[in-house]
Amino acid sequence: MDVYREQGKQMAVKWRLPIGRNYKLGVRLVSVSLAGLIFGLSMVLGTLWLSWALEGAAAAVNDTGSLRMQSVRIGLNLSQPKIDISQLRMQMQALEQTLENLKRGDPQRPLRMPASTSVQEQFAKLTDTWQKKLVPILQTYERNPELRSYATKNYLAELSNFVTDADRLVWQIEAENAYDTSILRGSQLALIVLMLAGSVALIYLLYGWVIRPVQALQHGITQMTTGDFDTRVPVEGHDEFGELATGFNDMAAQLKALYSDLESRVEEKTRQLGLQNKELAILYEFSAYLSQSGELEQRCNGFLTRLIEHFGAKGGTVRILDSRQHNLHLTVHQGISEQFAKDELCLHAGDCLCGEAAQKGVMQLHDFRHMAKDFHYRCQEEGFNSIAIAQIKLGDGQHLGSYTLHFEKPREFTAEDRKLFEAVGQHLAVAIENQRLLTRTRQLAVAEERNLVAQGLHDSIAQGLNFLKLQIQMLQDSIKRDAKEEVQEVIGLIDLGVRESYEDVRELLTSFRIKLGEGDLSDSLEIAATRFKQQSGLPVTLAIRDNGALLPSEHQLQILFILQEALSNIRKHANARNVQISLNNSDDFILSIQDDGDGFNINAAKIQSESHIGLKIMRERAAQLGARLEVISKSGQGTTIRLILPHSARMAA
Repeated sequence: MDVYREQGKQMAVKWRLPIGRNYKLGVRLVSVSLAGLIFGLSMVLGTLWLSWALEGAAAAVNDTGSLRMQSVRIGLNLSQPKIDISQLRMQMQALEQTLENLKRGDPQRPLRMPASTSVQEQFAKLTDTWQKKLVPILQTYERNPELRSYATKNYLAELSNFVTDADRLVWQIEAENAYDTSILRGSQLALIVLMLAGSVALIYLLYGWVIRPVQALQHGITQMTTGDFDTRVPVEGHDEFGELATGFNDMAAQLKALYSDLESRVEEKTRQLGLQNKELAILYEFSAYLSQSGELEQRCNGFLTRLIEHFGAKGGTVRILDSRQHNLHLTVHQGISEQFAKDELCLHAGDCLCGEAAQKGVMQLHDFRHMAKDFHYRCQEEGFNSIAIAQIKLGDGQHLGSYTLHFEKPREFTAEDRKLFEAVGQHLAVAIENQRLLTRTRQLAVAEERNLVAQGLHDSIAQGLNFLKLQIQMLQDSIKRDAKEEVQEVIGLIDLGVRESYEDVRELLTSFRIKLGEGDLSDSLEIAATRFKQQSGLPVTLAIRDNGALLPSEHQLQILFILQEALSNIRKHANARNVQISLNNSDDFILSIQDDGDGFNINAAKIQSESHIGLKIMRERAAQLGARLEVISKSGQGTTIRLILPHSARMAA
């Protein structure tokens, strides 16, 4: 890289370095601009000052001319036979004021006496003539009336000298004014020349500072677009363009180096992509196989077969971790003896090499040739020279087990091999976890089914058996007291309880056979109404309006159980003649069961008795749904049970 910089410096020798190329471009531009601004302002201020001086000198010529007129007027006034002294004084004061103005000047008029020595001497001579000769004569005229004729003659005699001095002063001022005018014109011509020269110099500097470096860079870029990476740009200084030129030369050198080994880089990238594609294909093969259904041992065995085949191992094992006792259990094995498998069927996580690797959580590769000779592992006794061990773990780091490959000949693992060897373990972990979740789902389904059976038995048969138990106790008490009438009455109640329990068993068996498909609640309601009509012989009216969203299957089953419980209560207690069932599934879900039976007093204490346990069961099921159960009943006016599931509590199927 330094060679190319040196070449750029040598090329710069062929070009003359523009002035100041060792300074930053911004500094140079600001400096030139400031210099031009200062020069321009100086020239403008100079011409303005000369113009002001010329105007002041012209005013001085006028005022000097007015001195002659004022002095002549005084002489004419003295020649009058009768003179006004006050007017004479005013004329004298006006002339003296003019002299004072010429002496002091007035920047606002402007009025300015030229500062040359000849003008100032002539103005002093004129002032002396007035003050030392003319003013004493006028004072004599004013104070001595008898000498006025003499004073008038003397004044007129000296007036010619004063006018001559004033004329000479005017001529000198005009001469100075002409000289200043020539200077002003010369300055303007010089300003024009200097502006032209400055423009040429600025153009030259801009060409050397900006245009030529840009052209050089443009030429270099054009050459590089044609594939000429040997082109270089001259480095002419240390400014921004010099840095750009240096950077361009460095870039050209790097591009040349990159282009020279581009083919080898492409081949290397192609090889890496091939390896990555092969790795992805292998991972896809493992993932596709492990995602299939089957037993855990079968999946692990197929996984181990493919792993041994890919890495060229002689054998292998897969161990599953028992997190409670922290043991590793041998699940499948290939290429090892049965005795070996029997001896290491269960290992503590931390024992041997497999357990140690499981604790460390990273892939372990052991070459027995480079290990201590005074201790032999069980793998060495099987004839293996090296093993590779990795964890079976989920993405969140949960450890599920380990897998091991056994090699007869030591195998070198590249970084890609290590990555692949660990990655397939994650797919196996997902398959194992999915299998466990599936097993748990089945167990939960069985438990839920058993819970439904237990709930049904508790809500119906258990209550009936409890009633029969109480009646038997009463029967035993009646027998002891030899109360035959009570015995017959209790036997009748026991017979009634047995028959009701039998009916409850039949209803439960019917309910447990119900299988709800998606959206078949209406059909299930029709089946339940038809079965109730057959069992009770009562006419049933069913009205269904179902245009709302579907309910989950578990909600539909609970609703069907509530309906069956309500119909069972009607059959047992209502003595009804007609039953009406209506379903309105729109925004809110409303199920209504109405009969025209005996009814009951809701506020009576007997509602809490065993005979009305069905209401409690229905309320519990409604609470599980997040619904509200309304019971409307009066003695002799029938009963209406309404299940209301509001839109806010609904769950989509």
